[in-house]
Amino acid sequence: QVQLVESGGGLVQAGGSLRPSCAASGNIFSILTMSWYRQAPGKQRELVAAITSTGSTSYVDSVKGRFTISRDNAKNTVYLQMNSLKPEDTAVYYCYAVVATTQPKGDVRAYWGQGTQVTVSS
Repeated sequence: QVQLVESGGGLVQAGGSLRPSCAASGNIFSILTMSWYRQAPGKQRELVAAITSTGSTSYVDSVKGRFTISRDNAKNTVYLQMNSLKPEDTAVYYCYAVVATTQPKGDVRAYWGQGTQVTVSS
């Protein structure tokens, strides 16, 4: 079993910054892709940013130049540095990881965190 625990959300004024993090724990052999999704009220969940095990990154167009995803493989943790926040960034942010586990050995599964609320006031 693998757990993803997010932290670092909160309330911030437009133009401000936040840096949520997501730590993975459990029967981890290796973590492949780690990603951040978000879901605003009444909208579908969307992929915000992703990072591979080798550090390649990708972003949805609406956050390019403002958000930076990074990971610390030694800590099994992914971060999302969010700058120049806008009210339209308000959403619940979810961590997502594709993990190769030690038990069952060789198993590869996707896991979700519980979500962290980010609210940007105008």
